[in-house]
Amino acid sequence: MERNLMKGNEALAEAAIRAGCKCFFGYPITPQTELAAYMAKRMHKAGGVFLQAESEIAAINMVLGAASTGVRAMTSSSSPGISLKGEGISYLAGSDLPAVIINVQRGGPGLGGIQPSQADYWQATKALGHGDFHILVYAPASVQEMVDMVVKAFDTADKYRMPAMILADGLLGQMMEPVEFPEIIENSADKSGWAANGHGNKREHHIINSLYLQADLLEDKVVERFRRYETVKADETDAELYLTDDCDILLTAYGATARVVKSAVNSAREQGIKAGMFRPKTLWPFPVKELNKACETASCILDVEMSMGQMIDDVKLAINCSKPVHFYGRTGGVIPTPAEILEEIKKVGGAK
Repeated sequence: MERNLMKGNEALAEAAIRAGCKCFFGYPITPQTELAAYMAKRMHKAGGVFLQAESEIAAINMVLGAASTGVRAMTSSSSPGISLKGEGISYLAGSDLPAVIINVQRGGPGLGGIQPSQADYWQATKALGHGDFHILVYAPASVQEMVDMVVKAFDTADKYRMPAMILADGLLGQMMEPVEFPEIIENSADKSGWAANGHGNKREHHIINSLYLQADLLEDKVVERFRRYETVKADETDAELYLTDDCDILLTAYGATARVVKSAVNSAREQGIKAGMFRPKTLWPFPVKELNKACETASCILDVEMSMGQMIDDVKLAINCSKPVHFYGRTGGVIPTPAEILEEIKKVGGAK
């Protein structure tokens, strides 16, 4: 298979096209603008539609409209823009529509800065919009994983009829790495049972809706959706376990931060410290069973993030607070170094 040297943002776009994305609606914002620019060049040639909307709010509602017809639709943005899309994502979830949202995170809150961040974890996994719902959240750590996860996100969103997010960051979006792309995939998911794509007087109308004025009817819809979420949690978790078979201290990290953590773990091993790393590839559903396996031999956990500590709550909950969980983070766009993390490893019990 041919390998291509590509920037992360552009690789995301090409992967989406090859995954059968037919409609892209977006709005420029650093550090994800190259994704939209690439789509503007390629979508028409690939038989799809690119439209730069007048705002992020308009873009996500265009995704809702396109997804309701059964086509694969996508939008992308960066942190403040994702906040604006929150209402529309809630409507997607409430309408049981599959779609893919890309968030190339930047520092915040507010306008913040354009440097890499991981401070949108809570937003993505806990509070992306109003109401009782979840979305699938994938956390790539390389350009190749961004490619692979876009394909996975579209497929899994279709399977469960729910939105999916790729939670990347400015570091991954802007870096260049060699990647391999899958063959172009025809969208084979059967959407004939629900898509509002014309009935030709041969079936009943399909109505895409998230409004239920009867409280008991809305409750039934939400409860049914959460039963589906239990299946997702049982079947769709994924994680990388690195040097965890005999580790005394387990580091947890996701996305670009995990690349730095892996270097620190290797350095710790060279100094006789039995460190290991757990990296969730799915942030929702969180890989609970995988984390518990990874920390079987560890006496404590060190959670490392490019934030003030957001994934740490899920780490503690996953292990029922059975072991001490320490934290080290940088924020505002500052990327932690392997040397800093190694010092933290020694502080929390790695040096003996």
